[in-house]
Amino acid sequence: MEGKVLKLFITKKNIQKTREKQSKITVDSDGIDGDKFYGKNPQRAILITTVESYTLANENGIDIEYGMLGENILIDINPYHLQAGEQLQIGNTILEITQNCTLCKGLSTINSKLPKLLKDDRGIFAKVVQGSSHIHIGDTVSLGEGK
Repeated sequence: MEGKVLKLFITKKNIQKTREKQSKITVDSDGIDGDKFYGKNPQRAILITTVESYTLANENGIDIEYGMLGENILIDINPYHLQAGEQLQIGNTILEITQNCTLCKGLSTINSKLPKLLKDDRGIFAKVVQGSSHIHIGDTVSLGEGK
């Protein structure tokens, strides 16, 4: 499995529901530097979503822009089959999958059908397992070695 990073986002502190596009993000064991969730829960430090989630929404009449699902990293391959403990390599960064993304009430504010539609297809949470590094748009995404 190999793909590319298409978009990167952070959520700024003290700014409600605003995701900022980035050309690169700096990550370490506490998450994404500059993101309002940095240092809060390393197990949910980074949310990775595939374009397939947006395609599924669009095919069901829900037109949403990239970033609206709350992702930090948007990729062009589907990693949702990965289990907790498996790893992704993005550029020089190694991420470990910690859990599937849980549904949140925020999705229903976009469209009431969205939470049920994306129940298993919203994204996956990951933690950083290899040091401090940068992730850039265009970086290669590949399946790592696992547990």
